[in-house]
Amino acid sequence: MNTGKAREIQDRPLLEVRGLAISHGAMPITTPLDIVLGRGETIAIVGESGSGKSLTARAIAAILPPGISATGAIVLDGMPLARLAERELQKIRGFRVSMLMQDPFTMLNPLMRGSDHIDEMLRHRREFASRAARAEEVKRRLAEVGIVNEDAARRMPFQLSGGMCQRIALAAALARDPELLIADEPSTALDVTTQAEIIKLLRRVQRERHMSLILITHNLRLAFSICQRIYVLYAGSMLELGDAAAVESQPFHPYTLGLLLSEPPVNVRVPRLLAIRGSVPRAGDVVSSCAFAERCDWVKQICRAGKPPLAARGAGRFTACIRQHEIQGELDVIRTAAALSETQMTPPRGETAGALVRVDSLVKTFPGGRCRPIYAVKDVSLHVLTGESVGLVGESGSGKSTLGRCLVGLETPTAGKILIDGIAAADFGALAKADRARVRRTIQMVFQDPYSTLNPMHSVGQVLREALGASANGTSAATSERVASLLAEVGLSPVYATRRPVSLSGGERQRVAIARALAVNPAILVCDEPVSALDVSVQAQMLNLFRRLQVEHQLSYLFITHDLAVVRQITERIYVLYLGEIVEEGPTERVIGNPQHPYTRRLVESIPRSAIQLGP
Repeated sequence: MNTGKAREIQDRPLLEVRGLAISHGAMPITTPLDIVLGRGETIAIVGESGSGKSLTARAIAAILPPGISATGAIVLDGMPLARLAERELQKIRGFRVSMLMQDPFTMLNPLMRGSDHIDEMLRHRREFASRAARAEEVKRRLAEVGIVNEDAARRMPFQLSGGMCQRIALAAALARDPELLIADEPSTALDVTTQAEIIKLLRRVQRERHMSLILITHNLRLAFSICQRIYVLYAGSMLELGDAAAVESQPFHPYTLGLLLSEPPVNVRVPRLLAIRGSVPRAGDVVSSCAFAERCDWVKQICRAGKPPLAARGAGRFTACIRQHEIQGELDVIRTAAALSETQMTPPRGETAGALVRVDSLVKTFPGGRCRPIYAVKDVSLHVLTGESVGLVGESGSGKSTLGRCLVGLETPTAGKILIDGIAAADFGALAKADRARVRRTIQMVFQDPYSTLNPMHSVGQVLREALGASANGTSAATSERVASLLAEVGLSPVYATRRPVSLSGGERQRVAIARALAVNPAILVCDEPVSALDVSVQAQMLNLFRRLQVEHQLSYLFITHDLAVVRQITERIYVLYLGEIVEEGPTERVIGNPQHPYTRRLVESIPRSAIQLGP
């Protein structure tokens, strides 16, 4: 190959997507999209659930599910993929383009050991035809992703943590040395420290291999921390495109600004998170207008007059907002005000004698191998006062959820004391009937996954009537009025009473779960990762709801989470839990701003650092 031809190949983009339109039968999923990716470049496609991010990624990788079709041009290194037969596409998938899924457990075969996944991917390569050569290469590939323990590599997926499974999935995705890796929400299901390790690993591998990377995410903080350019996708429409630092500092579209302001900052507590109202519409419902019009504060009739194109607004900047020139000044003012806003934390109260909840020297063990107990919670003491919001922070496996379950009687402690409103409630089953009823009225729990805690066969109204102590099928006027009142308190209209959980969004299900917990007028809610599975905009709505309910009902919270940004916005004091033990406690502002314990410092340092940090 002559020098000129080599330079031409090197200069052209690795990937060009032109007019990519995805549909399900006659129903459009995306409008025509254009994406360009250079060699060794990292880009992010960001947006809420339902925006079409994952299906766009699958279309690029040529692995769309049955019934979903795509039109347009996808050109990989000068090769139009639409012209290739299935046999030729099989030589592309995994070899030149590979994909890392959000949930590693669905990517890994549950009947295969971890190392066998990499071995399987290497069998197609001639240089690893022998078993010995493959075994040596598998060891090297696992070491590349930080797995040097051979025992761990031989384990089945269900015997490994989420982080270890994601490392093995990444090693398998890279086993054929692809030029392009598409990572679809690779760290969403992981806690903050494991997330940081996986992202650091992705960046290192990408740089060492000079590999191109497409990151699919709803986490803007993560996207800004590692990507060079940002594509903002909403309801199947591309709304903004630009350099990461430029988009973060000065968004050109109201939706991008909304996503930025919905992200809870970790270094300041803001008076109120500016959540985007409503939810993402179907792409087919917004084919003839701006996709964001119904949720936009700057909408005018011209925005509904036709589909606005993605238009250039300076070097490397594009936006689909046709009013951008008119409203940019307002967007900038709001962005600047959000960056400077800061409020003082409520001073934590020191007295503990009148604590609503007190835990003293709590221990919870589970049976382990060779008759050795496994300590989930070890000698933990804490308290929560009336009207106070307290955070319980730590990684997965630190004992947070076990402690919460002990408080509400779902687990019985091995040792220690629990006082709830003055009642000794460590052994819930041994309580007198009157005391048990009083404890249940005092403390309720909101779980991480509302869908698994709502009866799918019952309507929302039946769920709430059951929580009120009425018959699930009761229709008395007073009960129906109370159901409507509970729905109104969590921001839902009375019509939701007739719907079933399957027809609700994640945020709506969590609102129903909160309404159910409020049905008995509790004094304290134990909230176990209640917003971790939600989009950033829905998360902001839920955090604002929790704040409002605390003021209106004088509620206390024990907020269990691994997200320090969430803790900063919702709590006054925090306890940091590590391997079942409290390693640091104190006012939220001080613990996050000046952590003393090495583990707390590691949690703080694991937060993705964007190109521009909010706050002073």
